[in-house]
Amino acid sequence: GGTKWSLVNGSHRIRQRAWYYSGVFADPKNEDVVYAPTIPFLKSIDGGKTFSAIRVRHGDTHDLWIDPDNPARMILGDDGGAEISMNGGQSWSTEDNQPTAQIYRVTTDNRFPYWVYGSQQDNTSIAIPSGVRDSAITATHWHDVAGGESGWIAPDPRNPAIVYAGGYGGSITRYDHATGEAREIVAYPQVIDGRAARDLKYRFQWTAPILLSPHDPDTLYHAAQILLRSRDAGQTWEEISPDLTRNDKSKQDYSGGPIAHEFTGVETYDTIFYVVESPHEAGTIWAGTDDGLVQLTRDAGKTWQNVTPKGIPEWIRINAIDVSPHDKATAYVAAMMNQHDDLRPYIYKTEDYGKTWTKIVNGIPDTTFARVVREDTVRRGLLYAGTETGLYVSFDGGANWLPFQRNLPVVPVTDLVVKHEDLVVATEGRAFWILDDLTALRTWTPDIAQAAARLFPPRPAFRLPGEVSARPGVGKNRPNGVIVDFWLKEKPKADVPVTLEFLDGAAVLRKVSSVAKPADNPAAEQGEEEDDEDKPLEPVAGVNRFVWDLRETVTGLIMPRYTFGDFPPQGSRITPGRYSVRLTVGKDIVGDVPFEVRPNPSVKVSPDDLAAQYAFLKRVRADLLSIHDAVRRIKDVKAQVAAAIVGQHRRDPATTLNYLPKLDFQFAGLAGVADTADAKPTSGVLARYQDLKTQLTAVSERLQKLFDIDVPEFNKAVSAAGVPAIAVAPADKKH
Repeated sequence: GGTKWSLVNGSHRIRQRAWYYSGVFADPKNEDVVYAPTIPFLKSIDGGKTFSAIRVRHGDTHDLWIDPDNPARMILGDDGGAEISMNGGQSWSTEDNQPTAQIYRVTTDNRFPYWVYGSQQDNTSIAIPSGVRDSAITATHWHDVAGGESGWIAPDPRNPAIVYAGGYGGSITRYDHATGEAREIVAYPQVIDGRAARDLKYRFQWTAPILLSPHDPDTLYHAAQILLRSRDAGQTWEEISPDLTRNDKSKQDYSGGPIAHEFTGVETYDTIFYVVESPHEAGTIWAGTDDGLVQLTRDAGKTWQNVTPKGIPEWIRINAIDVSPHDKATAYVAAMMNQHDDLRPYIYKTEDYGKTWTKIVNGIPDTTFARVVREDTVRRGLLYAGTETGLYVSFDGGANWLPFQRNLPVVPVTDLVVKHEDLVVATEGRAFWILDDLTALRTWTPDIAQAAARLFPPRPAFRLPGEVSARPGVGKNRPNGVIVDFWLKEKPKADVPVTLEFLDGAAVLRKVSSVAKPADNPAAEQGEEEDDEDKPLEPVAGVNRFVWDLRETVTGLIMPRYTFGDFPPQGSRITPGRYSVRLTVGKDIVGDVPFEVRPNPSVKVSPDDLAAQYAFLKRVRADLLSIHDAVRRIKDVKAQVAAAIVGQHRRDPATTLNYLPKLDFQFAGLAGVADTADAKPTSGVLARYQDLKTQLTAVSERLQKLFDIDVPEFNKAVSAAGVPAIAVAPADKKH
């Protein structure tokens, strides 16, 4: 309304540097206290006349929330994440309380399990495994691969220890994890700070594309306004294109002003923003620029053709291009106009090498722009779109889109990779996410939504070490076992059981149900659990998921019992082979589908050795079950005899130091040793087993004497007094 604004940056401390400001925040209780997030975090106590820097956990501060009722309570947002102060900024919490990394691009390597790579804003590059032997992915499992905070990353498909990573100003390093060396291999070293883009030989964007040819891993591409190629690991470079941009010199001037020029590389314009080489045809390369052009060469850069979609906004950023894995002439473009205050999605599809294009955005709101589109590598026409507000999916080649968020945070999705059966997601502010197993999406049809229930065929599972922990502050490990997805149109009533059975032929190896099985043994009635069934399923309307850990159910054990090796509650893992899973809802069998269990690709072990390990663990389990069956039989006969057989006091790790280990503890510990890796039992394990078996045989003989002689004599002695005779429970023949 014509109000005059006052300049509030009078401190001499900030005159020597062109700091950016993300806003000014006033203390709601004191008008003289003002905060200004900038590269440092500034505070004024005299209404903005002077400012002083406040020490925080991370620089490049952007946003601030102040509690209106208690201004000492603040949340600061910066390039490193979020931090909290409870004392007016005197001290701040760590930023490691939540995963807030801002990832620019994502790629993967060819290891098993594969690793995920990306660069995070104002921090290091990242190389992190998608799965580990431990129960969770922690800070100890990842490392940086040189480069900078913003660049693309390209691991060598033959040797993932060699990684090419970029940074601003055209920096590109060749990193060797074996030596820790990061060699700068930029085509033309030039200092970019403070220079106008028009004065640079190569205009490299903040996120200049770097990629290795899918046909020749010795061919490395790096993009400025010209596409560069190296065939000797960056020792020499050649130009394989002209300037592919609009090269508008009016947009290559100094940034900032009029007080100071700030040029760090992010302001560089008229650049190649995205490059991809066709996986079908060597030398067919698509390039998209940040000034709205799509260029194509089909002869390795000798000639280029402008194939920009007609009607696309003139100065739009071509943010991503995806070549269909199913058709060499089909490609998808995701472009962004958000910097022009246009938040609409721009996604285009061509099926003729860019001669004609179709805009495919139906179903994506006009308020969320698209950053990236990928086509599924297995199902043609199944598309994934990363947008400013989350993920979308299309089952018909982009004609229609549906939101597909599930538990993914509502956050900008910056990049996507379809890796085998997984979808790997990079986000702006919530780090990496992986959707494990795309089977349900790949097999989805409209009729499934109308069906009462449907069982999806599981993908092949691998015998892998490791577990999955849901503890906070760590990355969740990959699902370890057989992933079973099933569809329920409605949530079943409480009295309608939903059951999954895992079978080897007709034999049930594991069974889980939404209705708990009642206890049927004396041990359970005394507060101990029998592990005849797992934790009940909790079915919901929609797609449900259960992961079987490949271990058989151990029936007949007195639980809980603390033992080494976790053998009793889990059972032994099944061997590689063909199995099946059955879904039952109520009394109706919904589906019975096969699946395959494969050996760990990272371990060299023969099928015979795995069979020997499995057979040995079955023998140990049978002996362990015989011990616990004996305990059940004598509990109502002579309870004190149990102390000679089973360790009654061993319920947690601490008590193992205080009580003599009994036979069940010894057998379970032995099984745990034999089950530590995919290998047949060692000679030491077999020798220890024979010693334990001898002890068990002796105890069993004494127990049988108790049942055959002592109990009848006791019954004879008390019969005259009218005392009921003791009935010895029959032996459990299941083991």
